[in-house]
Amino acid sequence: MEDSAQPEVRWDKMTAPALVEAAREKTVVIIPLGATEQHGPHLPTQVDWRLAYEVSLRAARLMHGRQRALVTPAIPFGMSEHHMSLGGTLTLNFSTMAAVIGCVVRSAARHGFERIFVLNGHGGNIAALETIITELTVELRLPLAGGTYWQIAAGSIREILEQQAVVLHACEAETSMLQAISPEIVMPLDASLKAPLVPGLSAIAGVNPGVYRWQQLQTRSKLGLIGEAWSATPEKGRRLLDAIARDVAAALSNQGLWEAPI
Repeated sequence: MEDSAQPEVRWDKMTAPALVEAAREKTVVIIPLGATEQHGPHLPTQVDWRLAYEVSLRAARLMHGRQRALVTPAIPFGMSEHHMSLGGTLTLNFSTMAAVIGCVVRSAARHGFERIFVLNGHGGNIAALETIITELTVELRLPLAGGTYWQIAAGSIREILEQQAVVLHACEAETSMLQAISPEIVMPLDASLKAPLVPGLSAIAGVNPGVYRWQQLQTRSKLGLIGEAWSATPEKGRRLLDAIARDVAAALSNQGLWEAPI
């Protein structure tokens, strides 16, 4: 049950006058960014944006009393070209994603919000998001920031997972978290739901790790997953979501993040 004294954190449940007032309070606006893409034979395509949104809401509520935060509706599409050959995926190119994020950020800024954070939940967005945040910061001269939830909470995640050290794809972590919030949309798990723990799509055998080359995920995983999904549990998912939300809330409540010079 939510604390009735806690202000609303969902942008889409608030009136325009209430949002105008919130902008006067140095409120942080969290924009969840994800993807709609294949997640193996056991998870639906909503995983990335759904988890980014869930973490954003939980973090915003935990920030109550330290730093007010609002969460916009999630951006449900990202850069997912590397999943296209496995079906079920809707992808953006870089210019389109930059335009969408830019429009949302500029809209919030025009209403008076200055502290804006894009919380990412899809690995394919990471490199692009850094460039987008950089260009928008230079343009708007505001302390914009962004990050990927599993990088922000890497230490906490490592302590909870049993079969892998980091969040991968349709894996022990993502499967556990979706089991915790929507078990009815997770297919039954079995020992076949595993794939090699690879560092990334650019890690080609015998090639220096400093060399980048793009690949379809299907070249690494015929099932469309990376990691150990079979070991997922709802309890593990609840622990992950709690820990990640705490770490994200702490990061976004740090006044140094917003007050450091541009």
